[in-house]
Amino acid sequence: MYTREQASQLRQAFWTAFGQYIAPHPSAEGMKTNWLNYKTGFKNLYFRMVAEKKSASIGIEMTHPDAELQQLFFEQFEQLKALLHETLGEEWEWELHTTDDNGRTISRIYKEIEKVNVFNKDDWPALISFFKPRIIALDEFWSDAKYSFEELK
Repeated sequence: MYTREQASQLRQAFWTAFGQYIAPHPSAEGMKTNWLNYKTGFKNLYFRMVAEKKSASIGIEMTHPDAELQQLFFEQFEQLKALLHETLGEEWEWELHTTDDNGRTISRIYKEIEKVNVFNKDDWPALISFFKPRIIALDEFWSDAKYSFEELK
């Protein structure tokens, strides 16, 4: 069992290692990108990577406090579902109006793997292999798709 401080340090070490590993990879538009804090250019729209004790996930989160606007974003993604799945090379889970760990209503499109532990350094290669191609594919998708969301800005 880890103390809170040790757990925080291990998480930080993983994300630092991942950031260093992916940093040389340019965005789909050829720009240097902060992959860990990806900027979509839209308020309340995030690409999130989460690594925990028993699982990891990557996804698109819509956190706008207005449920109707959140639903409009979700529906716009649904219009682009075929392109998203084609770019990702796999299908993801879709959840409209679910609740996050803080009790907020969010919508998300995500992929999750189980039986990985961010606190086990032996799992880090599997986590990196999970996150890297998917965040790069999300960036590729977003470089084309973001213009479809302009009217929702």
